[in-house]
Amino acid sequence: KILIEANYSQSRYKNYRVFEFTLVISYVHHKNGEIIMSITEIVFSIASILAIVLVFMGVKIVPQSENHVIERFGKYIKTLKAGLNFIIPIFDKVARKLSILERQLPKKSHDVITKDNVRIEVDTIVFYQILEPFKAAYEINNPVRAIDELSKTTVRNVFGEMDLDTSLASREDSNTKLRQVLDEATDKWGIKVLRVEIQDIKPPADLVETMKKQMTAERERREQVI
Repeated sequence: KILIEANYSQSRYKNYRVFEFTLVISYVHHKNGEIIMSITEIVFSIASILAIVLVFMGVKIVPQSENHVIERFGKYIKTLKAGLNFIIPIFDKVARKLSILERQLPKKSHDVITKDNVRIEVDTIVFYQILEPFKAAYEINNPVRAIDELSKTTVRNVFGEMDLDTSLASREDSNTKLRQVLDEATDKWGIKVLRVEIQDIKPPADLVETMKKQMTAERERREQVI
Protein backbone atom coordinates (compact mmCIF):
# COMPACT_ATOMS: atom_id res chain seq x y z
CA LYS A 1 0.00 0.00 0.00
CA ILE A 2 0.93 3.62 -0.48
CA LEU A 3 0.40 5.79 2.60
CA ILE A 4 -0.10 9.52 2.01
CA GLU A 5 0.19 11.70 5.10
CA ALA A 6 -0.44 15.44 4.99
CA ASN A 7 0.66 17.79 7.79
CA TYR A 8 -0.54 21.36 8.14
CA SER A 9 0.77 24.00 10.51
CA GLN A 10 0.45 27.76 10.97
CA SER A 11 2.84 30.25 12.57
CA ARG A 12 3.67 33.95 12.62
CA TYR A 13 6.79 35.68 11.32
CA LYS A 14 7.09 39.47 11.57
CA ASN A 15 3.31 39.98 11.68
CA TYR A 16 2.80 37.62 8.71
CA ARG A 17 1.07 34.32 8.88
CA VAL A 18 3.14 31.44 7.57
CA PHE A 19 1.42 28.28 6.40
CA GLU A 20 3.36 25.04 6.13
CA PHE A 21 2.08 22.02 4.30
CA THR A 22 4.07 18.77 4.32
CA LEU A 23 3.25 15.75 2.19
CA VAL A 24 4.88 12.41 3.02
CA ILE A 25 4.40 9.43 0.74
CA SER A 26 5.42 6.10 2.19
CA TYR A 27 5.32 2.49 1.14
CA VAL A 28 3.53 0.32 3.67
CA HIS A 29 4.02 -3.39 3.93
CA HIS A 30 1.32 -5.24 5.82
CA LYS A 31 3.58 -6.72 8.42
CA ASN A 32 2.23 -5.46 11.69
CA GLY A 33 1.50 -2.19 9.87
CA GLU A 34 5.21 -1.27 9.81
CA ILE A 35 6.39 1.27 7.24
CA ILE A 36 9.27 -0.35 5.33
CA MET A 37 10.62 2.40 3.05
CA SER A 38 9.57 5.85 1.95
CA ILE A 39 9.67 7.04 -1.67
CA THR A 40 12.59 9.32 -0.79
CA GLU A 41 14.54 6.39 0.59
CA ILE A 42 13.80 4.32 -2.52
CA VAL A 43 15.06 7.09 -4.80
CA PHE A 44 18.15 7.55 -2.64
CA SER A 45 18.89 3.81 -2.75
CA ILE A 46 18.58 3.68 -6.54
CA ALA A 47 20.78 6.74 -6.87
CA SER A 48 23.39 5.17 -4.60
CA ILE A 49 23.43 1.97 -6.65
CA LEU A 50 23.80 3.94 -9.89
CA ALA A 51 26.63 5.98 -8.36
CA ILE A 52 28.48 2.81 -7.36
CA VAL A 53 28.02 1.34 -10.85
CA LEU A 54 29.33 4.54 -12.46
CA VAL A 55 32.37 4.53 -10.17
CA PHE A 56 33.19 0.96 -11.18
CA MET A 57 32.69 1.88 -14.85
CA GLY A 58 35.19 4.70 -14.43
CA VAL A 59 37.91 2.46 -13.01
CA LYS A 60 40.17 0.86 -15.61
CA ILE A 61 42.95 -1.60 -14.76
CA VAL A 62 45.48 -1.84 -17.57
CA PRO A 63 47.78 -4.90 -17.75
CA GLN A 64 51.55 -4.39 -17.68
CA SER A 65 51.87 -5.49 -21.31
CA GLU A 66 49.29 -3.06 -22.73
CA ASN A 67 48.40 0.59 -23.26
CA HIS A 68 44.79 1.68 -23.79
CA VAL A 69 43.82 4.59 -26.05
CA ILE A 70 40.88 6.62 -24.68
CA GLU A 71 38.42 8.65 -26.75
CA ARG A 72 35.72 11.11 -25.66
CA PHE A 73 32.96 11.76 -28.19
CA GLY A 74 35.16 10.21 -30.89
CA LYS A 75 38.21 12.38 -30.09
CA TYR A 76 41.49 11.17 -28.59
CA ILE A 77 41.87 12.21 -24.94
CA LYS A 78 44.73 10.24 -23.39
CA THR A 79 46.60 6.96 -23.22
CA LEU A 80 46.24 4.78 -20.13
CA LYS A 81 49.44 3.20 -18.88
CA ALA A 82 49.77 -0.02 -16.88
CA GLY A 83 48.06 -0.03 -13.49
CA LEU A 84 44.99 1.66 -12.01
CA ASN A 85 43.42 4.43 -14.11
CA PHE A 86 40.25 6.50 -14.03
CA ILE A 87 38.02 7.76 -16.85
CA ILE A 88 34.68 9.56 -17.03
CA PRO A 89 31.98 6.89 -17.36
CA ILE A 90 29.64 7.00 -20.38
CA PHE A 91 31.57 9.88 -22.01
CA ASP A 92 34.96 8.15 -22.23
CA LYS A 93 35.59 4.81 -23.89
CA VAL A 94 38.53 2.52 -24.61
CA ALA A 95 39.05 2.88 -28.37
CA ARG A 96 42.10 0.64 -28.77
CA LYS A 97 44.02 -1.84 -26.65
CA LEU A 98 47.60 -2.05 -27.90
CA SER A 99 50.30 -4.49 -26.81
CA ILE A 100 53.65 -2.86 -26.03
CA LEU A 101 55.50 -6.18 -25.93
CA GLU A 102 58.15 -7.03 -28.48
CA ARG A 103 56.45 -8.90 -31.31
CA GLN A 104 57.52 -10.67 -34.45
CA LEU A 105 56.09 -11.13 -37.89
CA PRO A 106 55.80 -14.72 -39.12
CA LYS A 107 58.63 -15.90 -41.34
CA LYS A 108 58.19 -14.65 -44.88
CA SER A 109 59.77 -15.83 -48.13
CA HIS A 110 60.55 -13.10 -50.67
CA ASP A 111 61.39 -13.61 -54.33
CA VAL A 112 64.25 -11.27 -55.16
CA ILE A 113 66.24 -10.53 -58.31
CA THR A 114 69.86 -9.60 -57.57
CA LYS A 115 71.95 -7.01 -59.36
CA ASP A 116 73.36 -9.70 -61.70
CA ASN A 117 69.82 -10.88 -62.61
CA VAL A 118 69.73 -14.02 -60.46
CA ARG A 119 66.40 -14.91 -58.87
CA ILE A 120 66.80 -15.94 -55.22
CA GLU A 121 64.44 -16.62 -52.32
CA VAL A 122 65.11 -14.78 -49.06
CA ASP A 123 63.47 -15.84 -45.76
CA THR A 124 63.21 -13.08 -43.14
CA ILE A 125 61.75 -12.48 -39.67
CA VAL A 126 61.04 -8.95 -38.40
CA PHE A 127 60.92 -8.04 -34.68
CA TYR A 128 59.16 -4.81 -33.69
CA GLN A 129 57.62 -2.97 -30.74
CA ILE A 130 54.98 -0.24 -30.35
CA LEU A 131 56.50 2.70 -28.49
CA GLU A 132 53.87 5.39 -29.12
CA PRO A 133 50.31 3.98 -28.93
CA PHE A 134 48.74 7.25 -30.14
CA LYS A 135 50.60 7.11 -33.47
CA ALA A 136 50.05 3.37 -33.85
CA ALA A 137 46.30 3.89 -33.36
CA TYR A 138 45.77 6.93 -35.59
CA GLU A 139 48.63 7.09 -38.11
CA ILE A 140 48.19 3.62 -39.63
CA ASN A 141 45.15 1.39 -40.07
CA ASN A 142 46.83 -2.02 -39.78
CA PRO A 143 50.40 -1.83 -38.43
CA VAL A 144 51.15 -5.55 -38.79
CA ARG A 145 50.11 -5.70 -42.42
CA ALA A 146 51.89 -2.42 -43.16
CA ILE A 147 55.19 -3.70 -41.71
CA ASP A 148 54.77 -6.95 -43.64
CA GLU A 149 54.29 -5.16 -46.96
CA LEU A 150 57.05 -2.68 -46.21
CA SER A 151 59.52 -5.44 -45.35
CA LYS A 152 58.74 -7.17 -48.63
CA THR A 153 59.55 -4.03 -50.62
CA THR A 154 62.65 -3.28 -48.55
CA VAL A 155 64.10 -6.77 -48.97
CA ARG A 156 63.70 -6.55 -52.72
CA ASN A 157 65.32 -3.11 -52.86
CA VAL A 158 68.28 -4.04 -50.66
CA PHE A 159 69.11 -7.30 -52.40
CA GLY A 160 68.44 -5.76 -55.79
CA GLU A 161 71.48 -3.55 -55.23
CA MET A 162 73.80 -6.53 -54.60
CA ASP A 163 75.03 -9.35 -56.78
CA LEU A 164 74.60 -12.98 -55.78
CA ASP A 165 78.03 -13.44 -54.22
CA THR A 166 77.64 -10.31 -52.08
CA SER A 167 74.14 -11.38 -51.01
CA LEU A 168 75.43 -14.75 -49.81
CA ALA A 169 78.56 -13.38 -48.13
CA SER A 170 77.26 -10.27 -46.32
CA ARG A 171 74.19 -11.50 -44.49
CA GLU A 172 74.97 -9.57 -41.31
CA ASP A 173 75.34 -6.30 -43.22
CA SER A 174 72.06 -7.00 -44.98
CA ASN A 175 70.35 -7.53 -41.60
CA THR A 176 71.57 -4.15 -40.36
CA LYS A 177 70.60 -2.30 -43.52
CA LEU A 178 67.13 -3.84 -43.58
CA ARG A 179 66.54 -2.88 -39.94
CA GLN A 180 67.66 0.71 -40.50
CA VAL A 181 65.42 1.19 -43.54
CA LEU A 182 62.38 -0.37 -41.87
CA ASP A 183 62.93 1.54 -38.63
CA GLU A 184 63.03 4.89 -40.42
CA ALA A 185 59.86 4.07 -42.35
CA THR A 186 57.88 2.94 -39.27
CA ASP A 187 58.98 5.79 -36.99
CA LYS A 188 55.99 7.95 -37.98
CA TRP A 189 53.71 5.08 -36.86
CA GLY A 190 55.21 5.04 -33.37
CA ILE A 191 56.78 1.62 -34.05
CA LYS A 192 60.39 0.60 -33.45
CA VAL A 193 61.87 -2.15 -35.64
CA LEU A 194 64.28 -3.86 -33.25
CA ARG A 195 65.96 -6.29 -35.63
CA VAL A 196 65.60 -8.16 -38.89
CA GLU A 197 66.88 -11.71 -39.20
CA ILE A 198 67.66 -13.28 -42.58
CA GLN A 199 67.09 -16.96 -41.94
CA ASP A 200 67.94 -18.33 -45.35
CA ILE A 201 68.95 -17.33 -48.88
CA LYS A 202 68.05 -19.88 -51.54
CA PRO A 203 69.52 -19.57 -55.04
CA PRO A 204 67.77 -21.38 -57.95
CA ALA A 205 68.14 -25.17 -57.96
CA ASP A 206 69.99 -25.22 -61.30
CA LEU A 207 72.44 -22.60 -60.05
CA VAL A 208 73.05 -24.60 -56.88
CA GLU A 209 73.78 -27.67 -59.02
CA THR A 210 76.18 -25.68 -61.18
CA MET A 211 77.96 -24.35 -58.09
CA LYS A 212 78.32 -27.88 -56.75
CA LYS A 213 79.88 -29.04 -60.01
CA GLN A 214 82.29 -26.10 -59.95
CA MET A 215 83.29 -26.89 -56.39
CA THR A 216 83.81 -30.54 -57.24
CA ALA A 217 85.93 -29.66 -60.29
CA GLU A 218 87.99 -27.20 -58.23
CA ARG A 219 88.58 -29.83 -55.55
CA GLU A 220 89.66 -32.42 -58.11
CA ARG A 221 92.01 -29.91 -59.73
CA ARG A 222 93.68 -29.22 -56.40
CA GLU A 223 94.06 -32.92 -55.72
CA GLN A 224 95.79 -33.40 -59.05
CA VAL A 225 98.19 -30.55 -58.30
CA ILE A 226 99.05 -32.09 -54.96
